[in-house]
Amino acid sequence: MSDGCGSKFKAIIVSPQFEGKPLLQRHRLVNSTIEEEMKIIHAFEMKTWTPEQYEKQKNNAG
Repeated sequence: MSDGCGSKFKAIIVSPQFEGKPLLQRHRLVNSTIEEEMKIIHAFEMKTWTPEQYEKQKNNAG
């Protein structure tokens, strides 16, 4: 997605590694993984869920 000012991305990232971690720590894990890509991305919006949280969201949406 882009509105002319650079690349913008939205992602839902599901991982058991997020268990017991606060939101900021989850985002840091993801950011460290995509560090090189972040240099050319204008904006990156993420939702970081555990598998259990994902299942709850999926069930609530349907």
